[in-house]
Amino acid sequence: MASADSGVDPADPEVIPAAADYGGGCVLYPDDKAATLDSLRLRCSPEQQDAIFHDASPGAVPMGVTNGWVVRPAYIQGITPSLWIGKTFYTGPDGGYLLNRLTGAGVEAWRADVYRAPAILDGGPAWALNYSPSPTPPLYDEIREVTPGVWLGYSWWRGAMQTTLLLTFALA
Repeated sequence: MASADSGVDPADPEVIPAAADYGGGCVLYPDDKAATLDSLRLRCSPEQQDAIFHDASPGAVPMGVTNGWVVRPAYIQGITPSLWIGKTFYTGPDGGYLLNRLTGAGVEAWRADVYRAPAILDGGPAWALNYSPSPTPPLYDEIREVTPGVWLGYSWWRGAMQTTLLLTFALA
């Protein structure tokens, strides 16, 4: 978690202190979504991402339009924006539903129900994004708010014989 001696002068308004420093440049910033997203996408190892998810609470449910980025695997980060750009949440404090935003035009499709459930990754509370209402393959996402307005998520294939991690993503 965050280092007690971060070397940051709290009196300097230009410096935003880290909420958590996982080492090697993998840092979460509570007041800088862009820096947190860059860190999650470009500086955090898979093990650090898993630790960040584990350390986070479910947080607030996203509401409205969110932008999305694939975090891993890195080899699909470049092609994803032509297919998926985020999610639109139609939610209240206890959940609701979402539609994925597809292509650069933001076409909404692939509905998922949004509710609290135990995470597949570690059994702790998370926001479940369950695609079973949609005529899609057996997909299931789970997210936690890692800093205000930034969620880290895991996308799973829930097959008959096993559950397989497809990718991780970030929303803001």
